[in-house]
Amino acid sequence: MERVAIFPGSFDPFTRGHHDIVLRSLHLFDQVVIAIGHNSQKKRYFDVGEMQQHIQKTYQDTKRVRVTVYDELTANLAKKYEAKFLIRGLRNTSDFEYENSISQINKYLNQELETVFLITRPDLSSVSSSLIREIHKYGGDVSPFLPYTL
Repeated sequence: MERVAIFPGSFDPFTRGHHDIVLRSLHLFDQVVIAIGHNSQKKRYFDVGEMQQHIQKTYQDTKRVRVTVYDELTANLAKKYEAKFLIRGLRNTSDFEYENSISQINKYLNQELETVFLITRPDLSSVSSSLIREIHKYGGDVSPFLPYTL
């Protein structure tokens, strides 16, 4: 049976930290689905369609990575892809507290779903989408933080 994992997030934008998590996940799973979700608590800065294109281009030569946009419960999306795993990156203990709660809810909604936490590499732990949005908004160079060119 193929091991399929969903890597869900708003990816606004998709960073080098996210990219590193995907590359490391490919050592654990047969297929990784990067799932760009709509977060009702957040207003997007980067257009979701453009972000999907940037991510698809980043992995255009990697057949084991798929990119999708979704607007539903992540636990239900996992069922559609027959994924038994969710991938989440952790930068710090605050991330763990937040992600642990979500993990437990996802397990309640889909008993077959396991969340796998990967610790962010130290050199990427300070990179966050919110900081990149701020830098970009005020005309700063964000290229060192992204695996593609805006």
